[in-house]
Amino acid sequence: MLKNHFSILSLYDTMDLLERFVDYWKQNFAALSITKQQYLVAVSGGIDSSVLVHLMHCLDMDFELAHCNFQLRGEESERDELFVKTLADKYNRKLHLKRFDTSKIAIENKTAIQETARKIRYDWFKELTTTSFLITAHNADDNVETFLMNASRGTGLQGLTGIQNINLHRRIIRPLLFAFRKDISLYAASNHINWVEDSSNTKEDYTRNFFRHQIIPLIQQQYTTASENIAATIERLHEVNVLYQTAVIKQKEKLLLQKGKEIHIPILKLLRSNAIHTITWEIFKEYNFSSAQINEILKLMHAENASYIQSATHRVIKNRKWLIVTDITSTEHSLIVIEQHDAKIHFPSGNLQFELVEGNINISADLNIAMLDADLIQYPLILRKWKQGDYFYPLGMKKKKKLSRFMIDQKLSSIQKENVWVLEANKSILWVIGYRIDDRFKIAASTAKCIKITYANKP
Repeated sequence: MLKNHFSILSLYDTMDLLERFVDYWKQNFAALSITKQQYLVAVSGGIDSSVLVHLMHCLDMDFELAHCNFQLRGEESERDELFVKTLADKYNRKLHLKRFDTSKIAIENKTAIQETARKIRYDWFKELTTTSFLITAHNADDNVETFLMNASRGTGLQGLTGIQNINLHRRIIRPLLFAFRKDISLYAASNHINWVEDSSNTKEDYTRNFFRHQIIPLIQQQYTTASENIAATIERLHEVNVLYQTAVIKQKEKLLLQKGKEIHIPILKLLRSNAIHTITWEIFKEYNFSSAQINEILKLMHAENASYIQSATHRVIKNRKWLIVTDITSTEHSLIVIEQHDAKIHFPSGNLQFELVEGNINISADLNIAMLDADLIQYPLILRKWKQGDYFYPLGMKKKKKLSRFMIDQKLSSIQKENVWVLEANKSILWVIGYRIDDRFKIAASTAKCIKITYANKP
């Protein structure tokens, strides 16, 4: 059903929305030329995007339209597509149209429908905007809803700043964030702008709709201007966030030490931070740790050596006086934690097979097999590349030896040295893999059980 009228119009001067649009653009997107820059407008067919197209057309801006048909609402989805086609014809604009089998994609990726639709939509927009900017019709009410949702689920200061009006990295502009739905609705009525209504907007099984139709109206019963007040608060928080991010950057510069592909963080310095919970969140959110995991990271600083926790993409390990962040999705990360129940471990140079041997223990002379006294080994073990300063007690020696000197004595080439890995337990090297075990962990006459570790290198 097309809509183009309202039963009641307020005294608000609806005709100044265009002027406010121009002012907001000049204040926030001054570096972008209204006449020379090309834009891609995301159009659903709803009132917000239909008004946005009208505003941009009035300013004679160079833009094209893009519409996604997610094929989730049957005939209604087809109606929306047809409406956007007529909109493109009306304004004589090129239309980019994409149809997605969203339900199938969601099943294949095991993701929620809303999450799937958002991802495929923005992935496609990104393909279309390599040399232009994407413009979306998010408004002030969307911003208020985002603020309340983020605050309810838990967030940092960045989450309380709502939707950003410009994202240069993703080339996205949101020039309607200053306007509430009532402003947009009155402008549509005054200018006889048609649009189509998405029936899913009334369903409260989506989180945003629940906040829109239930939570915010309840708040407004007590505070009639709640949305306007929250929008003003968001603006103030934007300014606060500028100062906050500057302070965070300075703290990170003091705390984060890049070592190859690892990030090393001194525990004592972190513990002395005045706002330890906040700075910990700011550091580790970059590695996909959730706000709920921050307390676990704080506890990790007081945990036993080699303890760790992980996110979907990274692992943070306590290594003596340091927290070390490694990428668990990379085949080249240089710290691997091994638990007692692990039977086989893959790493860039090959794999290790673990076996517990009891009773008759036959010691192997094979350098690729390490046989260690099980009672002397404390888990978890750390598998890592060697580093300067490492030392161990080579089998048959009672004095420690720097690993760098050991490799010189072994006449290893530079390339061979780069590929040396060690197995460590409780700060002590057990085995220079493929070369020598540590004398302190060797099999003795009194040994009742041993751990047999077999190394198979990559062909």
